[in-house]
Amino acid sequence: MTSLPAEPNRPRLPTGWKRLVARLPVHLYRAGLGSLFGRRMMLLIHTGRTSGRPRRVVIEVVARGTEPRSWTVASGFGPKAQWYRNLRHTPQATIQVGRRYHAVTAHFLTAEEGGEVMARYAPVHPRAAKVLCGYMGFRTDGSPESFREAGRQIPFVRLDETVRTPRR
Repeated sequence: MTSLPAEPNRPRLPTGWKRLVARLPVHLYRAGLGSLFGRRMMLLIHTGRTSGRPRRVVIEVVARGTEPRSWTVASGFGPKAQWYRNLRHTPQATIQVGRRYHAVTAHFLTAEEGGEVMARYAPVHPRAAKVLCGYMGFRTDGSPESFREAGRQIPFVRLDETVRTPRR
């Protein structure tokens, strides 16, 4: 079975040259090269909760829905990640997947829903699932139940495409 810490060992935010490397995908999107990441990564453009200014971060898509269109993402840095906290404050955002932009609204998944997302994600992307869980301090044995248990402690957000009504 899985051995989960009482309080997950959340990774520290990168600083210095590691932060520059971590921010490189944002600059690639700005240069029009977002399609290099395919549909597995997205640029999230959200509103800063104190500044009110647009903020950008590139994050991995862990699940996609079609009706309505939705993208589910995980906060690898936990609930204290700036983008996560910003979406909690202002759930309306814009995403760029490849070269396409979509207006979205954030919906925060329950622990049970997060567990199910992780249980479905792990068999499709076993290495990435193991790295994400290990990065956050969760040990998994590779079983669906161990990934489900880890997923219950990872903050997941579903970004649903906002349906716009045509102007008259």
